[in-house]
Amino acid sequence: MDHPQIKNFALIGAGGYVAPKHMKAIRDVGGNLVSALDPADSVGILDSYSYNVDFFTEFERFDRHAEKLRRLGDEKRIHYVSICSPNYLHDAHIRFALRIGADAICEKPLVLNPWNLDVLEEMEQETGKKVYCILQLRLHPTLIALKQKIDALPSGRKHTVDLSYITSRGRWYFTSWKGNPEKSGGIASNIGIHFFDMLMWIFGPAQHKEVHYSSPRRMAGYIELEKARVRWYLSVDSADLPPSAIEQDKPAYRSITIDGEELEFSGGFTDLHTQSYQNILDGNGFGIKEAKPSINLVSELRNAVPVPRENGTVHPLLRKKM
Repeated sequence: MDHPQIKNFALIGAGGYVAPKHMKAIRDVGGNLVSALDPADSVGILDSYSYNVDFFTEFERFDRHAEKLRRLGDEKRIHYVSICSPNYLHDAHIRFALRIGADAICEKPLVLNPWNLDVLEEMEQETGKKVYCILQLRLHPTLIALKQKIDALPSGRKHTVDLSYITSRGRWYFTSWKGNPEKSGGIASNIGIHFFDMLMWIFGPAQHKEVHYSSPRRMAGYIELEKARVRWYLSVDSADLPPSAIEQDKPAYRSITIDGEELEFSGGFTDLHTQSYQNILDGNGFGIKEAKPSINLVSELRNAVPVPRENGTVHPLLRKKM
């Protein structure tokens, strides 16, 4: 009996916050992490997964190594490049993956600017390789059940949705690339894109959008989707935490209410990256087509001029600050 070939993975951004989830997923699906890149060398966590990972701090040497492996044949070459680098580098690192004959597995946002997707789609055609995006909320059992429930309802109904996401960040955040809108895309891209993708997946495409407030620390606005009217509020300022979070010493607060009813999905996240990887290996991962709507939306929100607020569309947390 033929045994399936073990797939070789390379990881870009090994020292980043989300990298351990990708390392775990690679191990869980039986993959072989062969090389990793990060300009910072605080990557001792690699030893938790393997002692045999070739590590580079310079892209040029990493590139040369990947090209050498490609020429050694299919068993040695890199089959997948997992990309956990800063948002503004995703586009270049995806193109690197395709050029060395590998599929790309990239964290959100896939790119910062929608027009970059057109070139990536062309490169997919040219190389025969695929670009996959980690959209793990689409795999959450509670959210799948909600989508099925909404899909089963008669069309034409608009639900009322409030999205509140506050995740405290210290001063380091604004010194790092994450605090630079040109590198991170700002709050909407960096912490909001997960939720915008999930809401459009469940409630349909955006028909109207407006920004009511925008600063480096927080953004708020209103989006009308095919099946929902959404008031949203995003913040990295701990001063925005509600008393309930402060009392429980929680640094983050996440709330989604639908027609006044709280959607509880705080659990069930443990293996969603592993499930994402398994789907990709099975040929069922989320690609450019699935990632495009949320990238278009956050790009428009990032570049929008805040408009006067009408009471019905203003998020309750923003109304308190007015």
